[in-house]
Amino acid sequence: MTSSARPFGTVLTAMVTPMHEGGALDLKAAQDLARYLVAHGSDGLVLSGTTGEAPTTHAPEKVDLLVAVREAVGPDVTILTGAGSNDTAHAVRMAEQGEEAGADGILALTPYYSKPTQAGVVAHFRAILGATSLPAMLYDIPGRTALAISDESYDALAAHPRVVAVKDATGGVDAAKERIERTGLAWYSGDDPLTLDFLRAGAVGVVSVSSHVVGREIAAMIAAHEAGDTAQAERLHESLLPVHAAVFGGPGAINAKSALHWLGVIPGRAMRLPLLPNPPAEHDALIESLEAAGIHP
Repeated sequence: MTSSARPFGTVLTAMVTPMHEGGALDLKAAQDLARYLVAHGSDGLVLSGTTGEAPTTHAPEKVDLLVAVREAVGPDVTILTGAGSNDTAHAVRMAEQGEEAGADGILALTPYYSKPTQAGVVAHFRAILGATSLPAMLYDIPGRTALAISDESYDALAAHPRVVAVKDATGGVDAAKERIERTGLAWYSGDDPLTLDFLRAGAVGVVSVSSHVVGREIAAMIAAHEAGDTAQAERLHESLLPVHAAVFGGPGAINAKSALHWLGVIPGRAMRLPLLPNPPAEHDALIESLEAAGIHP
């Protein structure tokens, strides 16, 4: 549900990008997948993020994907598009093209690899924010970028009218509680196993990979928490942990595609290098883990 408290909804799936063998985007499969996710608990979709293999898809493809998914799910499902690059000009252009193609918001990633100063991080985000009229979710994932957003940078960016949310993949639940209280931004868990902990700290939802498989159950957990049914929220959380362990037992994009193919949602598991589909033994182990967790086609 989208509201001022939840500017992008509650369960946002960081959607994989289906591909044909050889690597071409499978836009029909992307549309089918988007409809499936919406029917199974997601009220928002994040396109062209890490799980969507954004580092290896190109600008025209990102636009084609967004246009196709918007056509599939209609105007009422929130779509965020990634603007992740350590080249600020490139990130700005991705944001501009996302707005032109019909996105509802921007997922703005901390610049990776270059390790700029915090002043550079703030300037990078401000350049993206200044390129469109769309609201933005900041994405803090130091495990991938080697750079965390500091408290001072959060405070500076929270003052910007188009910064409305944060995807927190830092693992720092205590820090998140303080930042939520201080900044007033809408906080989203960026780490599936910690979603309930983040909710208890004041988060409003999740940007999820596991929701490819258990979106309804994640939505139910959040609803139980919101209703004050702590026992039910905890039960659902515990039931989801084996699924999270299976999905994150390797790269999330690879395992999500394996699971979706097994479930019959997408026609193949093709990836783009440097990612490769799970080899048979790893695919079989993933499916065995999902079956043990109660997931079946």
